[in-house]
Amino acid sequence: MTDTVIVAENCWDGTAGGLLGRREVLVRDGRIHQIGARVRRPTGANVLDLGDAVLLPGLIDCHVHLAKAQSAAQEAMAAVPVLRTLLDHGFTTVRDLGGQSPGHAMVAVRDAVASGDVAGPRMFVAPRMISARGGHGDDTGYGSCCERGALADGVDEIVRTVREQARDGADWIKFAGTGGMINKLDRPQHVGYGEREMAALVAAARDRGLPTAVHAFTDESVRRALRAGVTTIEHAQLCSDATLAEIAASGRPVVPTLYVCHRHLERLDDDDFWTGKPPGARELVARNADDLRAGMTRIGRSALTLAFGTDAGMFDHAESWREFPTMVRSGVAPLRALRAATTVAAELLGRPDLGRIEAGATADLIAVPGDPFADVEVLGEVCFVMKEGRVHRRPK
Repeated sequence: MTDTVIVAENCWDGTAGGLLGRREVLVRDGRIHQIGARVRRPTGANVLDLGDAVLLPGLIDCHVHLAKAQSAAQEAMAAVPVLRTLLDHGFTTVRDLGGQSPGHAMVAVRDAVASGDVAGPRMFVAPRMISARGGHGDDTGYGSCCERGALADGVDEIVRTVREQARDGADWIKFAGTGGMINKLDRPQHVGYGEREMAALVAAARDRGLPTAVHAFTDESVRRALRAGVTTIEHAQLCSDATLAEIAASGRPVVPTLYVCHRHLERLDDDDFWTGKPPGARELVARNADDLRAGMTRIGRSALTLAFGTDAGMFDHAESWREFPTMVRSGVAPLRALRAATTVAAELLGRPDLGRIEAGATADLIAVPGDPFADVEVLGEVCFVMKEGRVHRRPK
């Protein structure tokens, strides 16, 4: 690959407390070779001047669902344009937390992206959410579910399911610690697994070198998951201050997915929005509305380690950036929100070479036409995307 020098009048490197001013970045062989107010320009290097745009590390979404389909082939095909959409909007890495089809389509899509056959963010994949029968991932007999889980009850069946997913190429194991907002039989207060079951699941994953993510809204499920040693907690929007403090003390990241919650709450009176949604979903959201609103504020003002995640797939992936202003409205400072989508997310994924602009880091870079610390909504206007040193979107 030809050396590239990127010139930007302003830059944030993923760690600093604010913008750093003018920076030049020399990219070589997919990595950042040098960064400074000026860098040397090797003979033949491409020079990309971003003008007044602000240079940032590539964004990381730690909770997406790329596609929903009835077969693995349909799911894989549906994911391809979604990957392009996410990349165009500045997301250079995503964690897909559970497909719908019976196969492990997203594992194959991940490998196609890694080989360069498909353009998109690099992927980390939990193939299918593991769920108790009658739990959040079980749509058998009572209407559609946003995710069709891998159903498993009891220690032996759970351990076997974890091992099957490890065999089939999982990067992560996801499980349903509570219900959700799917329909009248799937309540967020329902706890999915007992302590022995959770402990066995997490231990089986750990034995295969795999981290775990728990879908969990409420205190009891989160506390059980913490005792089991879970790696990340997804949602947590109905947790008390005491439980949030317990999570914060543990250092486990929370991926709060606030925008999808806000989006449903704001549209409670919109009949068209709920047309085609699972039966009972509107009633469930309405019943929990006050607690969800309060929970979003509790999360925003907490001392939690927050990692950025959207639950995109529950809404159009082109709107993923809206998680940023939703976090800020919930009390998260813009710097904390940006770190959640860069350095914190990279640490969660075990990839310290991502989410930062420094010598030796992977050259995932984006630019936006303004200061995201002053106006976080500029993150919806990404005008430049580079992934691993290859330009995927050029400024106009």
